[in-house]
Amino acid sequence: MSRKRPLKIVFLAPFGIRPKGTLIARMLPLAAGLQHRGHRVGIIVPPYTNPEDSGRTEVVRGVRLDNIHLSTIWKPAATLLMAWRMFRSALAARPDIVHLFKPKGYGGLAAMLLIMLKRCGLAVPTVIVDTDDWEGGGGMNELHPYSTLEKRVFAFQERWLLPNAAAVTAASRELEKMASRAGAGVERVLYLPNCVDDLPPGDGRAVRCRLGIGDDVPLVLLYTRFFEFEQGRLHTVFSEIHRQIPQACFLVVGTGRCGEEQQLAAAAKADGYESRLYLAGWVEPHELPAYLAAADVAIYPFADTLVNRCKCPAKLTEIMRAGVPVVADRIGQIGEYIQHDISGILCDSGNWDHMAGAVVALLRDPVRRHKLGAAARQNLLACFSWQQYVEQLDHFYQRGLQ
Repeated sequence: MSRKRPLKIVFLAPFGIRPKGTLIARMLPLAAGLQHRGHRVGIIVPPYTNPEDSGRTEVVRGVRLDNIHLSTIWKPAATLLMAWRMFRSALAARPDIVHLFKPKGYGGLAAMLLIMLKRCGLAVPTVIVDTDDWEGGGGMNELHPYSTLEKRVFAFQERWLLPNAAAVTAASRELEKMASRAGAGVERVLYLPNCVDDLPPGDGRAVRCRLGIGDDVPLVLLYTRFFEFEQGRLHTVFSEIHRQIPQACFLVVGTGRCGEEQQLAAAAKADGYESRLYLAGWVEPHELPAYLAAADVAIYPFADTLVNRCKCPAKLTEIMRAGVPVVADRIGQIGEYIQHDISGILCDSGNWDHMAGAVVALLRDPVRRHKLGAAARQNLLACFSWQQYVEQLDHFYQRGLQ
């Protein structure tokens, strides 16, 4: 292809737009950015996480989202029916490219059918696969209450789709390597990390006022889903910070799956900082920037697991964009985002005393704290902007259609 042309592109989503943030954090910025470059993009969604939207069409950030009709019949039959509906919706759009986000599930089945039909010589769109987690053995399969059959199917889909798709986009350096090792080939894999748009930090003072936390009170942030680290370690870090700076408060944004918030509250009560712990739970996306900006320092604990080494933590980018200095474990993609002692502090995973000590040191040094936070935001916007990587994705699409 000697010259670029406008493309019709369909994104196949892994689940609904609510309450999870994957569509908002990754798919929507990419879709909106591609449309800004003159392409037509639509997203096909299986809204099982928000069944109230079944069959509904909506427009978000100028991008059309088609929620397919859910099925309530026997689950194996419903799975095939949902995959068929995604397949039919994708073909109806007559796209040049179908980009599957997560190599599994209903969309994965639809993409597999498209690939097989293309091999048979039919005029169907080119399929590209996006991977933002390792799904199979040792990956997300171990974190979800899937049945044995579901785990086997998801692992098979991932192993089959990565080498058989026309190309792969990978959200982390580790996934880039794993996709290549799975048979995708280095030349067919594009590193496509989670990025940010240049939006101003939220009104952190308003959140402090709402929670009754004074402007001069040290506030430590944890923005999490809790499964990324050992809970006992978190309790120890908070307890040690409280021991050294008793006036410090702790703001936890996010929810766990197994009662982790209750465990943390119990640990706080036992160690005497229960009144200084604020559990915000799940926060609406439009309110998140203000909650993040309320903090003086954030921690980002990450255990050394395959899931974490592959993950591209969008939550970390949101914290850094807020200009909040982060003390994080040096695992996987975190090392791509944070330059140690320049745009944040990196710790060896499992070294809880280093993390607690680094937080305490920053709380006691506002000049260094502000310097690190400002550098974090500046580096993130310079090196991980959606505009920059959407342009790379555009070129990748054009090259793949040659």
